[in-house]
Amino acid sequence: MPTSRASTNDSKSATGGVQSLERAFDLLERMADAGGEVGLSELSASSGLPLPTIHRLMRTLVACGYVRQQPNRRYALGPRLIRLGESASRLLGTWARPYLAQLVEETGETANMALLDGDEIVYVAQVPSKHSMRMFTEVGRRVLPHSTGVGKALLAGTPDDEVRALLARTGMPAATEKTITTPEGFLAALADVRRLGYAVDDNEQEIGVRCLAVSVPDAPTAAAISISGPAGRVTEDATDRIVPVLRQVAAELSEALASSGPTA
Repeated sequence: MPTSRASTNDSKSATGGVQSLERAFDLLERMADAGGEVGLSELSASSGLPLPTIHRLMRTLVACGYVRQQPNRRYALGPRLIRLGESASRLLGTWARPYLAQLVEETGETANMALLDGDEIVYVAQVPSKHSMRMFTEVGRRVLPHSTGVGKALLAGTPDDEVRALLARTGMPAATEKTITTPEGFLAALADVRRLGYAVDDNEQEIGVRCLAVSVPDAPTAAAISISGPAGRVTEDATDRIVPVLRQVAAELSEALASSGPTA
């Protein structure tokens, strides 16, 4: 356990970085994991840092606009983080494009990347198929997760009670006659994703369209990639060929995102 004296200095951490910066970002991530709002005692218990250290760091984050103090004295993630997140999402889509292009080359279908943003799915990148008949999803489009393959892939690792809470907040409107519209049906679909290792949207978002999706393992934020195409091309036989490609590209993208690049 670091001493109070050490915790107030911008000393180097074990990684060679600035310790106070590492601690500040760790606290922000812990706040996000806790739902965006926490008390100092909760942060102290989860981080192991002494209260004076946490109070000093939070005071700095509040002054910078990255955290705000609520009337109940608890701390919440601040609005200034939104601009950073939006810029990072755009860059993430840019970094993913070469991998999506690889998916298009190997599968022949449109490739997408999506993130879970709050209770919604947001598409951050797409590379279209070269077929004249192809699927198109506008980058930046937001949809509810229950009717999409990427939504299933992103929520497959989420506890059932949290999934139920999300569905209660969003509702489960039917986009087509094949959309899953009950929590039990959606949880059963998530169980299939965990068993099979990939998710399917079978005419659930749009009639005539099938999508296959996998999550990007160990991504810095929950992300999934998918291919989408006409149901006549994305058949069960095609699934056996496409899913291994999806998994391989997801693993390569994960490795690329995890790389910190050269150090200064």
